[in-house]
Amino acid sequence: MNSKLLLHRIFTLMLIFGGFAFGLGQTRQVIVDADTGNEVDDFYALVRVLVDTTVHITALNAAHWQTSHWAEDRTMENSHRLNQQLLGEMDLQIRTLRGAPARMYDWGDRAQHSAAAYEIIAQAEQKDRITILVLGGLTNVASAVFIRPEIAEKLEVYWLGTTMDFETGTLKRNDFNALMDPFALDYLLDSNVTMNIMPINVAVAMEIGYKELSDAIGNGSLGRFLLKRWDDHLDGARQSRVLWDLALTAAFLRPELGKTTVVRTSHDSGNREINFYTSVNAEAIYQDFYKVLADFESRPKDDKKHSTESPVKSNN
Repeated sequence: MNSKLLLHRIFTLMLIFGGFAFGLGQTRQVIVDADTGNEVDDFYALVRVLVDTTVHITALNAAHWQTSHWAEDRTMENSHRLNQQLLGEMDLQIRTLRGAPARMYDWGDRAQHSAAAYEIIAQAEQKDRITILVLGGLTNVASAVFIRPEIAEKLEVYWLGTTMDFETGTLKRNDFNALMDPFALDYLLDSNVTMNIMPINVAVAMEIGYKELSDAIGNGSLGRFLLKRWDDHLDGARQSRVLWDLALTAAFLRPELGKTTVVRTSHDSGNREINFYTSVNAEAIYQDFYKVLADFESRPKDDKKHSTESPVKSNN
């Protein structure tokens, strides 16, 4: 092989692998929508996605948990406050927005008009496609689509909720997140929004004991902060719990940690193809979480910054 041909082939390979490496290095832009005040698992799920360098969080929306039996006054405000508290603890600057204070209305303009809903609309109108991780009820996303139906085909939602019997294809909607806003779920199932759903009968594999978790993360300040959330919760004396939402964020960030299948839903659930998670590797997800948490805590302070165009702020 002559030298010119060899150099040409080397140059071509450099372009190919250089482009591939650039593609791997690109960050995905994501909106995160969380009912952070509701359960312990939201903090853990948020930490996992907030410390990841492959995503850029363009907004952190607060979600209500108003229909819970344990609901306190102003549940969305509770989630909003905790979102900001977590960002402060992590020394991160992410745009935070208030979402709906309650589920969608029963008639007329059924949308809950909020800063979170209009942020989803604004980003969808500016981009070809946006990704939203939803850790609670679907009110903010469904309200955005209700207000601007034309954005539906631009949205890809990852959500934890429902129970799916994969043998019979039966989809049940009697779990916590679905019951936070039944109309919002029905509305999105009937829409053109691309949906990726983690059923709770899959995420239940994420049960973990307090001692095991404490032994793994209790040596760092952020780890101790997360354990305090467990301790201070209404049922803080529990010795084990399921960190549901961590399954969703981890499987989204690292697809090899979960398995999926496409299911055509029944006529009363949209009659369309939806991507459902069928299993998660809970042990691998926890080991991944311990590693990224330790890596984050060992970074120099200036390397932890993860900011959007504007500093942390509250939107009324």
